[in-house]
Amino acid sequence: MRWRYFIILQVVLLLIVGGLLYKHQNKVALVKVPPTDLAQWYKPENKRQVWLHNMFKLRREMQAVELYAEQKDSENLVKWSAQLTKHYLKIADMVPSWQKKLDIKTMYSLNEASEANDFNQVSLLAKKLTKNCDSCHDDYQAVTALTYRSGNFSSIKVNGDIPYSQHMDTLTKQVNKIKISAQDGFTDRALSSLSELNISMNELGESCGNCHKQDKRTYPNEQMTNTLQNLKIALQSGTAKEQGRELGTLAVLACARCHGTHRTAYEVKKQLNRETSLMELLKH
Repeated sequence: MRWRYFIILQVVLLLIVGGLLYKHQNKVALVKVPPTDLAQWYKPENKRQVWLHNMFKLRREMQAVELYAEQKDSENLVKWSAQLTKHYLKIADMVPSWQKKLDIKTMYSLNEASEANDFNQVSLLAKKLTKNCDSCHDDYQAVTALTYRSGNFSSIKVNGDIPYSQHMDTLTKQVNKIKISAQDGFTDRALSSLSELNISMNELGESCGNCHKQDKRTYPNEQMTNTLQNLKIALQSGTAKEQGRELGTLAVLACARCHGTHRTAYEVKKQLNRETSLMELLKH
């Protein structure tokens, strides 16, 4: 009798939790986060992008297996199948917690079918293995890319000791001050803010080398510099429409394009890595 009450209580609790989740589904997003030991196979913890290179090999090897099975090329099929098996099993060595996600039985069966010249069976098993890969990619690929392949600006300092976020706030205020001053007829103030913005942009550009090591200068580029000069001329002698056009062009070139590449990914990455307290979870 007691067990019956206990089971009923558990069912009721599950229904309540399920009902709450359904009611708040527009406020809750479930995201699977990759295990922390995956970090050792990405930069900066590793000198090379080892995990990525293994994934690239698997994609190429899978394509080769499908190609040579279709062409009934036994010699090349066996060669590529062996490489596919090697790098597929390597996933479990690199991230042991993901071993249970691998379809090892299908992988070995594909290898055996290749050696037996059973080309139709190879094609079927390759499709089955692809579904296994896709299931993991659906859960982790985007989140992993955000976590390990997007920039981390939290530790970057600009001009020696100024936090990156603080310098970005300064840039925003300088751009807005140009707009406000020009719109209200304070030309000297607008030009002074433009001069400050020019300096701040160059200071920001010095920090880009933290990631863009192969490029001599990525920011501000020639196009941005030319637009800064055009804006100066417009502020000195142009119409309000010309001033607005040049400032808008600068905002797209110097702000929006970089933000489109870096800011969105960085902000999402921060949310993924942020620790959530029990009270926050209950609140949501």
